[in-house]
Amino acid sequence: MSKKSVQTTPWCPFCGHKVGRTSDAIERRLNEFPVGRCQCGAVYSCDATGHSVGAAMVETLVFACNDNWDFAWELMPEDDYLTGIIENYDEDTHQVIAEKNIDGRAVRGVLFFVRLHTEISELADRLKAKKEEIAKEHMPEALKKIERIQIEPEPDKKRKKKRASKKMVHDLVAAEDIEGLVSLCFDDKKTLRLMQRLLYNPIDEERWRVAWMIGCVSMRVSTREPGQISELLHRLFESTSDSAATPWGMIEAMGYVIAKRPDIFGAFTRHLLNFLGEPSTSSQVMWALGEIALTRPDLIRETPFYNLFHFLQHPKAEMRGLTARLFGHIRATEVTMQLMSLSGDNEKLHVCEEGVLIEKTVAEVAGEALAVIREGDKK
Repeated sequence: MSKKSVQTTPWCPFCGHKVGRTSDAIERRLNEFPVGRCQCGAVYSCDATGHSVGAAMVETLVFACNDNWDFAWELMPEDDYLTGIIENYDEDTHQVIAEKNIDGRAVRGVLFFVRLHTEISELADRLKAKKEEIAKEHMPEALKKIERIQIEPEPDKKRKKKRASKKMVHDLVAAEDIEGLVSLCFDDKKTLRLMQRLLYNPIDEERWRVAWMIGCVSMRVSTREPGQISELLHRLFESTSDSAATPWGMIEAMGYVIAKRPDIFGAFTRHLLNFLGEPSTSSQVMWALGEIALTRPDLIRETPFYNLFHFLQHPKAEMRGLTARLFGHIRATEVTMQLMSLSGDNEKLHVCEEGVLIEKTVAEVAGEALAVIREGDKK
């Protein structure tokens, strides 16, 4: 390194104090940047490449607003919040390199800062508290089980690590050995990637079973290594977005993963709506939204779910039934009359519950939804 190289520990542009390294947020999201907080109340994110400053700015603002997207979009720069930027940041050394080069390696990283004005920050905190209060009031038993999930014990460091292979993962999935798959995930991170390959199966029953097992394994692995599961969700989203690939099982797996740990991966929910307009994925998306609503109905209500009302009159029985199931899980009293109109609809569909496809009629699903809504009204 050149003797003339000037390196400085990064500082907060608002208060001048040195700031620590960024780290992954507890709740993961589709566009992820490591984040941090300054003692003055400012939050910041790191774009190590310097090529995604716009996305980092959006993510930092939303993080400052306690992940309240709607509230964040209402704010105006300068009037409601201030921004700052530190350039020439090297994530590896956690230093600002004035020469933009260290040992022949280009340094282009950026730290982007956001500090909400006091009254806006207080409002964001009140909105967060209100949201948590409402969620607890309507907290289903399933969500209480999530809160009781135990952290997986730390693997023995002296153990001989196993290497995952296609055959090994296939055999463990066939035997429904979730314990073995969880252990293998901690030994070899390509285990989940090999499980993902098993989703490419033309047999519906087997594909749904694999998706359910991915959800079960992810729930346990996420207690110790949520980054593995976040990477899995990113791969599933990318595969579903690829027009040249068949999205078999992708939405189903995402639905189970998010539903089993909405406290960490709930932010991915709104992105599922991007696939609702495609005939090849629309019914799977509706199922996934309904599955997530079992544990976190508030995540669905935070999306523009009113745009889903017309699916109750969809030509396909599968869409009508799955939409009715979704509205039942979020106790949508707004569609009570529409659900009652399905009482004579005896067309059949398949609904997946814990990895098993169950045949029902649209009328049966609508009746179950109405029962849940009426039970909520009594409470």
